[in-house]
Amino acid sequence: MTVNDVQSGLAAQGYVADDRLAMALHLAQALGRPLLLEGPAGVGKTEVAKAMAAWRGARLIRLQCYEGLDASHAIYEWNYQRQLLAIRASEVQGGTSEAQLFTDDYLLKRPLLEAISEDKTPVLLIDEIDRADEEFEAYLLEILSDFQITIPELGTIKARSRPIVILTANGTRDLSDALRRRCLYSFLEYPSRETELAILKARMPEVEGLLARQIVGVVQALRQEELEKTPGIAEMLDWAAALSGLGVNDLSKSRDEVQATLVCLLKTAPDYGVAPPEVIDRLIGKVA
Repeated sequence: MTVNDVQSGLAAQGYVADDRLAMALHLAQALGRPLLLEGPAGVGKTEVAKAMAAWRGARLIRLQCYEGLDASHAIYEWNYQRQLLAIRASEVQGGTSEAQLFTDDYLLKRPLLEAISEDKTPVLLIDEIDRADEEFEAYLLEILSDFQITIPELGTIKARSRPIVILTANGTRDLSDALRRRCLYSFLEYPSRETELAILKARMPEVEGLLARQIVGVVQALRQEELEKTPGIAEMLDWAAALSGLGVNDLSKSRDEVQATLVCLLKTAPDYGVAPPEVIDRLIGKVA
């Protein structure tokens, strides 16, 4: 597998990867190392994992991180209700030993344990790792280093096939050096005008040249404004879908539709104040 294979494979799924990202993904697979993707919200970090899974025909296993996430929700926990029922059902027969209660039959696999239990290599997405507590990172170290999980009652469970691991972070907090050392790294920025046009063409080929250039031009210009929530690639695609669905072919001739569909791009009241109709008209005029 080459870097070009990665780029073409992702492109077939509608994801346009630049050379740096494609190389990072290639090396992550070749070396069997996790890949940490950092960058602002909306640049397509999560979509990398989705496109990778679709291209590889692999199962996508996603762990969405949040403050307070612990091992029972991320790795495993015991099905205490089933264990209790087993105890009650066996009382007539003389009881159940502790060893019988702690088997795979009573184990609830959460995303991390699921990922190393798959026979076919899955794609494991650990999304927004920086939202989880620092303590949770310690749980990840054994998995990311050795691709194994230790369960006290069962022992050490090793990966049947090493998953492709992609971690994402938005810069909510600094990640530990220990976690970073175990990962390859790539920083994703908002795409260039040419790349974003290629993304729009790949995802929505029905959007014609003039309209595509106008959409990308306006979105790129808005990202330079002082917005609370900068529109990402997903918002750009939503706006393109809305405009196309309304039959718009030229933003400069569809002022009402443009203003009505800004709900796809602007997500807070202050942002509407930063981008009033006259500002949007001016931006359209620059790219028309």
